[in-house]
Amino acid sequence: MFGLSSQDTDYQREVVERLHLPFEMLSDPARSLAQELGLPTFQTNGLTLYKRLTLIIRDGVIEHVFYPIFPPNEHAEQVLNWLRNNPR
Repeated sequence: MFGLSSQDTDYQREVVERLHLPFEMLSDPARSLAQELGLPTFQTNGLTLYKRLTLIIRDGVIEHVFYPIFPPNEHAEQVLNWLRNNPR
């Protein structure tokens, strides 16, 4: 599992440490993935950021996309349910 954001790696490192995230963050400041896949973004304070979404990728193939993420407090359970119902 990875997180992805358009912020630089120094910012991401601080976020991982501050929030005690159990996964690594990938940096995409050019938003290359957003451009290639048409991923949703938004602008705030002069920054273009990724909207929250979840991609299930197996063997280099996107199997499922969760978007929009709602309600956010139930999303982890939604992903776990999908994974249980769609084993390899």
